[in-house]
Amino acid sequence: MKIRAPAKLNLYLRVVGKREDGYHLLDTVMVPVSLYDELEIRRPRTRRRGKARLTVTCDHPLVPSGRGNLVYKAASRLLRSRKIGSPIDIHIRKRIPVGAGLGGGSSDAAAALVGVNRFFRLGLKRAEMLTLAASLGADVPFFVRCRAARVRGIGERLEAVAAMPRLWIVILYPKFPVSTRWVYENYPCKLTKDIGNTSINFSWKGPEEITSFLVNDLEAVAIRRYPLIGRLKRRLLEEGAAGALMSGSGSSVFGIFSTGQQARNVFQRLRSDERVEAFLVHTLS
Repeated sequence: MKIRAPAKLNLYLRVVGKREDGYHLLDTVMVPVSLYDELEIRRPRTRRRGKARLTVTCDHPLVPSGRGNLVYKAASRLLRSRKIGSPIDIHIRKRIPVGAGLGGGSSDAAAALVGVNRFFRLGLKRAEMLTLAASLGADVPFFVRCRAARVRGIGERLEAVAAMPRLWIVILYPKFPVSTRWVYENYPCKLTKDIGNTSINFSWKGPEEITSFLVNDLEAVAIRRYPLIGRLKRRLLEEGAAGALMSGSGSSVFGIFSTGQQARNVFQRLRSDERVEAFLVHTLS
């Protein structure tokens, strides 16, 4: 069985607090986009020696296989919770860049939960899946639901976003990862005022109206150390993007364009830039 794991973009990200355990509290709007990793889940082709019931492999050299992968943790927790002893192999085909602020690892973990649930026909309800997802990482519950959402706290509070228009987007990855831990450790103590239950207006008529909405409190921290991120953001705006922003803790930046054709034209021009990997995507409904 094969299952796709989409990337995400943060259209809005505010740091609104910090817990005693060091975790930062966020208020962010995330959208899934049409850039995917792929997980293949299957029974072993040969009889396996020993007690290993689960193997996880990946085709990317920077992504660990086995127990060091979040997919392994996700699948093993679900298998243990349902006392499943049948052996399975999971292979990850990476297309989402690593350390890019696009949520690839979290998306893969969520896809493992959804995929193993389907593979063994376990019948887990959404609430059970979300509880498991929350124990794995802040972004994993978002990918279980896999729809545009306002996400708060450390990722456990999700509010679906209604009437999100399809957006055409060019993502630029500068071919280097940014450490999420480093960004938060270097984020200044000043916090954005928590707007709590205040609603955010998502009734955009077109991409142009989104410009004033785009904000990322972590962007300045990353750009100070990696100026190329800022230069790529400016390049997208010069190419006619209605708005541009760094996603998550970086290193990817994205530009939102008025039409699919405009985005395709810009993508064709920028894909030849040797400093970046370029991706043409749209938001998923």
